[in-house]
Amino acid sequence: MINSFLSIISEYQDHFFSFLNLLNSKEKKLFILGDIVEAFTEYSKPFDDIDEELQELTKLLQEAICMGNSIYLDVRVAIGHSEFYAVHLEDVEVEQISIKEYLMIKEKFVDPGNPANILTLDFKPFYERMPAVRDAKNIGAGVEYLNRYLSSQMFTETDKWKNLLFDFMKLHKHNGTQLILNDRVRDTDHLNVNIDKAIKKLEKYEKTDSSEKVKHDLQVLGFEPGLGKDVKEITESLKILDRLFDSPDHIVLGEFISRIPMIFNVAIISPHGYFGQEGVLGLPDTGGQVVYILDQVKALEKALISSLKKSGLNVLPKIIILTRLIPNARDTTCDTRLEKVTNTRNTWILRVPFRKGNPKVIDNWISRFEIWPYLEEFAENASVALKGEFQGKPDLIIGNYSDGNLVSYLLSKKFDVTQCCIAHALEKSKYLFSDLYWKDMDDHYNFSTQFTADLIAINSSDFQITSTYQEIAGTEFSVGQYESHKHFTLPGLYRVENGVNLYHTKFNIISPGVNEKIYFPYTKAEKRISSTKNSITQMLFENSDDHEIFGTLEYPDRIPLFSMARLDKNKNLTALVRWYGQNPEIQKLANIIIVAGQIEASRSSDKEEIDQINYMHHLINKYNLHNKIRWIGKLFRKDEAGEVYRVIADRKGFFVQPGLFEGFGLTVLEAMISGLPVIATKYGGPLEIIQDGKNGFHIDPINDEESANIILDILRKSKEDDKFWDQISKKSIQRVNESYNWKLYSERLLSLSKIYGFWKYITDLETKDSDAYLDIVYHMLFKPRAQNILDKHNSTT
Repeated sequence: MINSFLSIISEYQDHFFSFLNLLNSKEKKLFILGDIVEAFTEYSKPFDDIDEELQELTKLLQEAICMGNSIYLDVRVAIGHSEFYAVHLEDVEVEQISIKEYLMIKEKFVDPGNPANILTLDFKPFYERMPAVRDAKNIGAGVEYLNRYLSSQMFTETDKWKNLLFDFMKLHKHNGTQLILNDRVRDTDHLNVNIDKAIKKLEKYEKTDSSEKVKHDLQVLGFEPGLGKDVKEITESLKILDRLFDSPDHIVLGEFISRIPMIFNVAIISPHGYFGQEGVLGLPDTGGQVVYILDQVKALEKALISSLKKSGLNVLPKIIILTRLIPNARDTTCDTRLEKVTNTRNTWILRVPFRKGNPKVIDNWISRFEIWPYLEEFAENASVALKGEFQGKPDLIIGNYSDGNLVSYLLSKKFDVTQCCIAHALEKSKYLFSDLYWKDMDDHYNFSTQFTADLIAINSSDFQITSTYQEIAGTEFSVGQYESHKHFTLPGLYRVENGVNLYHTKFNIISPGVNEKIYFPYTKAEKRISSTKNSITQMLFENSDDHEIFGTLEYPDRIPLFSMARLDKNKNLTALVRWYGQNPEIQKLANIIIVAGQIEASRSSDKEEIDQINYMHHLINKYNLHNKIRWIGKLFRKDEAGEVYRVIADRKGFFVQPGLFEGFGLTVLEAMISGLPVIATKYGGPLEIIQDGKNGFHIDPINDEESANIILDILRKSKEDDKFWDQISKKSIQRVNESYNWKLYSERLLSLSKIYGFWKYITDLETKDSDAYLDIVYHMLFKPRAQNILDKHNSTT
């Protein structure tokens, strides 16, 4: 935490108040961090005596609101902690104000007529009695601290926790068969005695013995087959359990809970977009999340099978990806109810249609910003479908993105099972002042509904998975995606004083990997298919009359600057074209190659994509780029998508990811493992994936001139030094191989699911009040907002 804000500004009072007077004199009256830092740089130019401490303090000012002769400040004094101040310029006074007072000022700033007595949400009381991480650097390592907390409780309240663990072990069955303990074990004291007897009995067998005789001897003592596949594994499990009862610690607790076979059926929820295995990437609302989930389930199935086998059970687990059935599915399988996931044994895509209050199915794709009215009925119908497919209920529900997380909330309540949420991206972080000016954006984005859904999911989940630290808590000077939900206001609707506790043990960082069969280094010539390589090379660099390809390359041997993403505002591909068009020096060294969306606005049904298509054509015409750009509006097969990166790498090109914000950055990983150096936004996941200047490069996409200069400098170095590109390429591959791995991800996810399942079991009664609070938020806020979307739609059709 910074040295007291008040003490710093009192020490530098003259400069501080002079700077704020400068700020207040500007026409603009609402400033964010970037504006404030820029203004302070402008202010400090004439001075030689601006102390570094005051400069650092300005970087902590997240917002400044000028109203009359007062300025109101949001000061981020530490990660996850803000303080709020009112600075009265005429009186030269500074006073600390509450979160609520600050939010009310923001509401008044937007509209002085806004009611002051709107609903205030505060989740803080529900977090105060829960365990929490103490140090900011340990945010995202929640399970380690949860284990420490649980083991310390077991140590101090021995009898209570022994009984809880005993009951938990007896709880686990599969198809009516006990898995750990049977009724021959009466209580914890009897269990202690029988553990010793069992260990001694097992000593007479070979370690690899898994005979029926071994199982019978153990069952007589009260132990069932789920403790291990053979004598070695069973003995190890019993010894760990013995240590846990005798001298509990967090490592032993985590190890034992992770061994319990308690997950057989997993439901993974992802309603929006076109969820399919082929021909969907690039369609509206369909991108990296689909790739993430399909890779995730394949690795998770392997981990589940391995875990159950190690436990001694010959059971095939089942994973279902629950998504929406779309009758008008274009040329995809999204109108197919049940689809097997390729290269899996028992993983399926289950599609349930959207309905609204009647038997009629909603036929067409619906934007992710407008699907909210359909989700409750979707969840209700899906619960019936899931029961049928699982022949019971799932053991774990994993939500994806805002809509999937809301459905996971509804389903986990219905089934009373562990709920995991994965945000992928929280829209509140993508659009500037999307909370404060929600009324202006609601016609298109319906953020008031989505932010409410996010609050419900964040606070209802048993655990959250994020890909990076900054996704939760940002950096020293910038706010994280989840942190942006800590305090905010939707003027006229409701305000949030404490929407999330970043230090809660529910937050866990598990970085995903890439599909190594599809994405591999360009140097592995033996794995590449010549025909695919040749067709991709022709598509990217040679003249074509294909109506889905725009532009020709007059000098195709120039360095390719390549980008591939959905064509929406946040992906910011038009900015890359603008930087290129404005910089003749870059044009002399490189061509632009873009794979994104459609190239004709008339072929799109997505408003934001249409706007970006038109703007792209405007830029190409304005800067006369027709013979320097290649814009491809095709959907690639998976094998083709991997080869695109490698073909660009063959020509010593660069992958540019210019997004205004990127929740994680799967395309960044895909490019890096292909050996293609990456230049990517510093806002979001790429900040952690890429080590700037070592295995890639960061840019600030908000700063056009700086971004263009960084790209130009990289191109020049690449042209002048043959080793430069090769070094970055090799280190990119090394970075992904060492840090981003699906096998580690799936094993970690499975372990977390079991530990948080235990936590859910032992705290069930303690969470009833927070459940009731969330129920009120859902019915009072979410449902009316969702209904409002439907009413607006019906009134215009």
